Amino acid sequence: MFMRLSKAALAALLFLAAPAAAQTDYASEVKEQDIVLDDFRFGTGETMEKLRIHVSTLGTPKRDADGRVTNAVMVLHGTGGSGHSFLRPQFTELFGPGQPLDISRYYIILPDNIGHGKSSKPSDGLAMDFPDYDYADMIEAQHRMLTEGLKVDRLRLMMGTSMGCMHGFMWGERWPDFVQAMMPMACLPTEIAGHNRMWRKLVIEGIKADPAWNGGDYETQPVLGLRTAASLLQVVGFAPLNLQKEYGTREKADAYIVERIEASIKSLDANDMIYQFDSSRNYNPWPGLEKITTPITWVNSSDDFINPWDYGIAEKAAARMPNARYVLIKATDDTRGHSTHTWAKFWKDELIDLLARTEGK
Repeated sequence: MFMRLSKAALAALLFLAAPAAAQTDYASEVKEQDIVLDDFRFGTGETMEKLRIHVSTLGTPKRDADGRVTNAVMVLHGTGGSGHSFLRPQFTELFGPGQPLDISRYYIILPDNIGHGKSSKPSDGLAMDFPDYDYADMIEAQHRMLTEGLKVDRLRLMMGTSMGCMHGFMWGERWPDFVQAMMPMACLPTEIAGHNRMWRKLVIEGIKADPAWNGGDYETQPVLGLRTAASLLQVVGFAPLNLQKEYGTREKADAYIVERIEASIKSLDANDMIYQFDSSRNYNPWPGLEKITTPITWVNSSDDFINPWDYGIAEKAAARMPNARYVLIKATDDTRGHSTHTWAKFWKDELIDLLARTEGK
């Protein structure tokens, strides 16, 4: 169901929150490890003898009398990101003393998904011979990483942004008792179709249309194809009100976007991008939403181009999940479009409420 907090209720929740912690460089406190999954079978039937899943953690696992971890929180990144996406100040304010995900209380797990970050990916050497993974493969790898690698068989909380949000809905259907509470942000639990599939397809075709891509057998990155892809990603991620405020002249706007594209191209790999943006091709949790019994606070924003608020899809989906609460953040000149999901200040009160109402469940 759709929920909009009253001003009084919002004030009460904010009152319960501890004061914002001073900014900390949490990157220096992260523990890094590779978890190798043996004989990983993909949905296509392809296999990898050794699939590497890189994971970053903060805090310490706490175990009950039976040795089960009780304080694990997994946060799943979006397409093209990594676990380190959540080590920026706008998100790490959650990790400080007295904050909702205080690392003295919680064990924070930040995996790099298949095809991303330091996990196994096409650019490791297989190029376009890498297994044709999809979201089902990615959540299977997450599950094995937790249970086999970290010895975690239940999560206190799962958070996910964008692609990670979509993974959350898939988790809820496949393993409904594994997660005590879930906070998916910036996605819809329906097939990737319409404009959402079209722009992804354009990213893929824009890369492949560059002759330098050479069927994936390039020695240097196909820069023209990557420029097309990077430009599309900027457009779909725009926050119009915020950009109008911050870059209110032609000169500022031109300088910002040219610099942003040039900087982003330097960190991209063409084959990795093709796989990343095609991995959502068969995502569609819509038919099984009633299976999701996990308590959920699901947050979208009204300036998200990728997941338009006025489809009516979210309200219908939330009504089908027995313990779901849907919250729509109204666009302002401070919200960040699709990226509102990684700015904790816009939804931290909702996280506090979710943790409170699922305590002890």
